[in-house]
Parts: sequence; structure tokens; C-alpha cells
Amino acid sequence: MAIKTRSYSVDGKHEMTVDEFKRWLKKFDEDKDGKISKGELADAIRVSGGWFARRKSKYGIRSVDANANGFVDDNEIKIFAEFAEKHLNVRILHLESDEFTIQITNGTTHKANVT
Repeated sequence: MAIKTRSYSVDGKHEMTVDEFKRWLKKFDEDKDGKISKGELADAIRVSGGWFARRKSKYGIRSVDANANGFVDDNEIKIFAEFAEKHLNVRILHLESDEFTIQITNGTTHKANVT
């Protein structure tokens, strides 16, 4: 279950929007409860080519679990996206309704209005 996205950044990270990231993450929700457990997160880390999946999943849950229930749920996805950018070799493109984000090869991000 590899990460399948439409593009890669210059540094080789898979680029996806927040919605694409959510859909990809839901593939690992084995019990279909709408939450990502430590074990499910470890599977996602392994599939994305990450090392030390169990350790990173434990750290990931602890880092983003705002309500301390031991899972990553929909309310914590934005926080989890930041974790994923650091540990899952992905870049999350944050698209607003009236703007789009352009990533220049030197890493600079620019926003432009859609008219």
C-alpha cells in the first residue's frame, strides 16, 4: 500500500493535499473506527519507507493526541499532518478556498489568489 500521489517535491517527498492525506491515512484504519491507533500508525510509517516504525508511532501518538485517548482522530489531523511531514516523507499542501499554494524549487512558498 504505497503512497500514490500526483507529484513529488524537489526533495523527493510525496506531495498531497490534506484531503488526500486523510484518504491515504484511512487505508490504515483496520478496524474502521475512524481513529488511527499506534499499531495502525506503525503500518503507515513502514509502508512509507520509514525506519523505527514502532518507536515513531508511539512518539507520533503522544505528540498529536490532544485529547489523550491514545488515537489520532479527525480533530487531530492537522497536528498529525505536521508530524507526517517530518516522519512519513510527505509534504502536505495546504489549500485555502480562494488561494492556491505554489512551491518554488528553493522551498519558498507563495500564495496567489484565484480570480
